[in-house]
Amino acid sequence: MSRMFTSIFMIGTVGYLVYKYRFRLLNTLIGTGWIRRIAVGSMMSLPGVKKKLMQTIFGGPSDW
Repeated sequence: MSRMFTSIFMIGTVGYLVYKYRFRLLNTLIGTGWIRRIAVGSMMSLPGVKKKLMQTIFGGPSDW
């Protein structure tokens, strides 16, 4: 029983720390070149994300 409470407490503590320092962790991960390449490649493989990004960067068709 004590072991289960210790596990729950540790998982909660780690979850709290990940949430508290989420942006610092994300910047550290994205700062690594090969992880950034994998992250960008996987996001650009999603059709909706790629379309929205391309419209934002290059502009969509005008509605005139």
